[in-house]
Amino acid sequence: MSKPALPWTDVITRHTDSTYKATLGLVKLLNDKELAWKPATGTNWMTVGQLLEHLTNAGGHCMKGFVTGDWGHGGADGGGEDSSTETGLPPAEKLPTVKSVADAVKRIEADHRTALEMVAKAGESDLATKKVAAPWDPTELLLGEQCLMMIDAHLATHKAQLFYYLKLMGKPVHTGHLYGM
Repeated sequence: MSKPALPWTDVITRHTDSTYKATLGLVKLLNDKELAWKPATGTNWMTVGQLLEHLTNAGGHCMKGFVTGDWGHGGADGGGEDSSTETGLPPAEKLPTVKSVADAVKRIEADHRTALEMVAKAGESDLATKKVAAPWDPTELLLGEQCLMMIDAHLATHKAQLFYYLKLMGKPVHTGHLYGM
């Protein structure tokens, strides 16, 4: 006998809450003087401020796009004349930045609320049966899978990026910070 599937709404909500909690914990370790920092070696790195800006719409904003079809300010697919020919994304120096850490915290909290609102708006049936494609990938996947990937792949990846930025900056972070413990 097969086990019943876990409800999408429960799984996505649980992952959303834990990922935003950890993300906000990391953001709150920063101060406004550190917004211009970026790794010293390599190329095309975002500054801390640009990374925080990206974190302000990496989850809920994208989930809203999948649930409602409204991707807002150009969507998450990049593009345009300043795009890299390899990725279609603009080079790091063209990306916007937050005004302050406090602004980033406020906007990340709002994006968290949006994510939870989109899970509720979609509902269990649509999350489990409706197929949607992303603007950057025409492959149709279940709405629940797309929403979960915005948290577990997109937001969590940039949260990990911030974690390593903090390590490179000499902040005393450890694995517990990464997972919000």
